[in-house]
Amino acid sequence: MKKKLFIVLIIFSSLNLSLFAQKITISGYVHSKETGEKLIGAYVFINNTTKGTTTNSFGFYSFTVNNSDSINLIASYIGCKPETKSFISSQNINVNFYLETNTNIGTVQVTATIPIEKRNEMGVLEIPIKQLELIPTLGAEVDIMKAFQLMPGVQSGNEGGSGLYVRGGSPDENLILVDDVPLYYVNHFGGFISVFNIDAINSVKLIKGGFPAHYGSRLSSVMDVRMKDGNMKEYHGNYAIGLITSKIAFEGPIKKDKSSFLISFRGMPWELLIRPLSSIATGYVSMGYNFYDLNAKLNYKFSAKDRIYFSFYKGDDNLIVSLIDLYDLNDMKGKMKLRWGNTLSALRWNHVYGSKLFSNTTLSYTKYRYLTEYNFKNTLEQDKFFQQFATGISDIMLKSDFEYSLINNYKLKFGFNSVFHNFTPGNTKYSITESGIKTMDTTISYASLQVPENRIYVENMFKIGRWVNGNFGLHASHYYVNKTSFYSFQPRLLLNFLISKKISIKASYAEMQQNVHLLSSNTVSAPMDIWIPATKEIAPSNSRQIAGGVYKSFGNGLFEFSIEAYHKTSDNLIAYKEGTSFAGIAKNWDEKIETNGKGTSYGVELLLQKKTGKTTGWLAYTYSKSDRRFENLNNGEVFSAKYDRRHDISIVFIHKFNKKIDFSACWVFGSGYPYTLPIGKYEMVNEGATNSAENWNNNSVWFDETVFIYADRNTYRMRNYHRMDLGMNFKKQKKRGLRTWTISVYNAYNRQNPYYYFTKVKNNNVKLYQQSLFPVIPSISYSFKF
Repeated sequence: MKKKLFIVLIIFSSLNLSLFAQKITISGYVHSKETGEKLIGAYVFINNTTKGTTTNSFGFYSFTVNNSDSINLIASYIGCKPETKSFISSQNINVNFYLETNTNIGTVQVTATIPIEKRNEMGVLEIPIKQLELIPTLGAEVDIMKAFQLMPGVQSGNEGGSGLYVRGGSPDENLILVDDVPLYYVNHFGGFISVFNIDAINSVKLIKGGFPAHYGSRLSSVMDVRMKDGNMKEYHGNYAIGLITSKIAFEGPIKKDKSSFLISFRGMPWELLIRPLSSIATGYVSMGYNFYDLNAKLNYKFSAKDRIYFSFYKGDDNLIVSLIDLYDLNDMKGKMKLRWGNTLSALRWNHVYGSKLFSNTTLSYTKYRYLTEYNFKNTLEQDKFFQQFATGISDIMLKSDFEYSLINNYKLKFGFNSVFHNFTPGNTKYSITESGIKTMDTTISYASLQVPENRIYVENMFKIGRWVNGNFGLHASHYYVNKTSFYSFQPRLLLNFLISKKISIKASYAEMQQNVHLLSSNTVSAPMDIWIPATKEIAPSNSRQIAGGVYKSFGNGLFEFSIEAYHKTSDNLIAYKEGTSFAGIAKNWDEKIETNGKGTSYGVELLLQKKTGKTTGWLAYTYSKSDRRFENLNNGEVFSAKYDRRHDISIVFIHKFNKKIDFSACWVFGSGYPYTLPIGKYEMVNEGATNSAENWNNNSVWFDETVFIYADRNTYRMRNYHRMDLGMNFKKQKKRGLRTWTISVYNAYNRQNPYYYFTKVKNNNVKLYQQSLFPVIPSISYSFKF
């Protein structure tokens, strides 16, 4: 059936190619006047008409209109002054815009973007970068992941974490793209800080439903991050010093208006202080931890129709623990090393064929790796013990994407994507030396796999009259592993019905397939992510999501309101078997997990947002429910997902008093996450009580001589979570640049929110205790832009 649908879709696309003639096409780019950066999502339209479009991810636009005597073309973008160009043309014409930044914070801007009710999209969240920079955060470190956690339909998981749980999905179900390239690990500092340095980011959006066909390979969401290209006009830079990180960035033209560069570096510089303090405090442990992010970008404009980009990212976390005078023995020493991180690079070529067809070709490489080492030695006895564990995944990818603008009412997108995955689920090395003689030297490896994956897609973006538009497409993929092929045909449909000038109703349907799975340790101190491929025994996961909503803008476009409802089902999910984790050794990793899990998620999301003016912010509310079912977990009964949360509220308020001072506050509330509690216990009779374990319930766990009997999985709820964060920026224009002091307060009223619960046995009674993580935390940072 889906193959027939694909054929119909191609025929429908082909017929549209020959229906139109005797039109003129207007195309070009929209830039920032000050920097020359391409403006993504700028609105380009003909005044007093419904004809217009938005710029793509490279700032390019194109649309076809009827021949007319004169055209008044307007380009606008949030935070910039609109620009109008009037002309008369009887043939295709190229019109470029250079928009000036609007420095008057009180100016009302009406046509900064297409009104929400007219956009050919749904389930899309966008936060302007300038607004992101003002949201108060932990450690006064701007974090795009934490900002999107304040949006409807997005959960944070553990307190302070940077993970995204979107519409009931887990973090591995999110496709994180940096300049079109997947990034597999997105956290630092045990999950409290994301890898995204705001100094290198141009734009970011999160898609949680109504997925266009050019996205694929994940079930729950897509985060599309675009790096800055670099200033084409002037040299600029900035540096900042904070309690958690310090950073520096520099950009400028290599050849003015022809080529540019950007380089930024962010790191945690306090390792030199942490090491001696930890040694003094314990007497025998010296601990050091650091992380860094390096972003770089080059771009070169060959002609008006050709441009190349090179993007690079590298980030690592490093934790080293040295044990000195272990067990008070001067000859016993040890060291533990943990290192994890990403490397990403991409070479992209843009080309415009004529004035209607835009193409982008990308050759990229991405890699995630995790390494841990334990090294102990006794110099007196000449004994040594060494253990190393390594895991990772790397991709080489070639993709091409095309956009063909036929007329104002129809645009065709199509492309292909070929990926070569290299999975290394785990290699463990052991070495033991006793009295100077090596008694063990072995390697235990999980089989590495090289897996090709190919995808093609087609999208038809259409408009019928003044009241209906949509996007009808198909994403098809072929995945080959261990001599087994998996084919997938994933239809995508979005319809937008404009029922009045300011109100629309939208509906969407999307099928998604994911061919990689994630096993995670879920610990704070030493996170371990192990990516494994779908195989014949562990099939690819898939999902089906249907959504609908009502959308409205008001106040001359200053305010946007939306209410969306969704229902999502998922198949072939995985989870650890009871009592197992990846810490142990088994013959194969597929022996440690439960397969064929099913998931159901549904909810309602409300968002009221204001993006421009002196006062901005949003109000978000989510009601949701997310369940899981595995045959061998919870006796085969349905249970709540780990981060199932019924109610979630976020209020974000940002106000600019003047050009020197701004204030921000956010308040969040979430009903408690589910967890499992013991409902009873009993003591072992004696060590000789043979076969007593045979009578234990499968949910029992043995600690010392006490057996805890647990209730069904995730039947209890933690306490409700709520927190307020505050922030202020004090800016002053100096002779050589702009100085900014940022003061923030995390958890301003010191709410003791639950991080996890644990039990202790006292006086033969089981008592429940709560562990909280963050009290009130004030932070300060200093930055200077030049």
